[in-house]
Amino acid sequence: MSVFPSAEWLNSYVGLINSSEEFEEAARTFQAEIAFVFEAEEDRGLQADIWCHTEFGDGKCKSATYDVGPEGAGDTTFVIRAPYSVWKSVIEGETDPIEGMLDGDLMVTGHLPTLLKYVRATDELVSLAAQVSSSFLDEVH
Repeated sequence: MSVFPSAEWLNSYVGLINSSEEFEEAARTFQAEIAFVFEAEEDRGLQADIWCHTEFGDGKCKSATYDVGPEGAGDTTFVIRAPYSVWKSVIEGETDPIEGMLDGDLMVTGHLPTLLKYVRATDELVSLAAQVSSSFLDEVH
């Protein structure tokens, strides 16, 4: 079981993405670099913001790097950021990511209509995140 967030969790997640025929089909024409930012919530065990840089193309996650900091995220197509507890809620299926983006719970920098064009791929990414055998920082004893 991988603790979210961690490099181990990200690697497990990428493995699921790259073995998903559903994601490959839904994201076949999606080309983007995305930074995911898990914002610190000290009371929940996340002491500092964590930036992850990912690159998607041809229906695959071509690369994923954990804890790169804002300078390591480079010139990404999108930055999606939220407090740790919101990400946890998305992974647990309690928060719909598209609704979260539209409501501002998940802050998106980049061209949101482009991201919305790939709703099926986004839904698959969330479904796959929920399949990672996860424990959470605020539940680890």
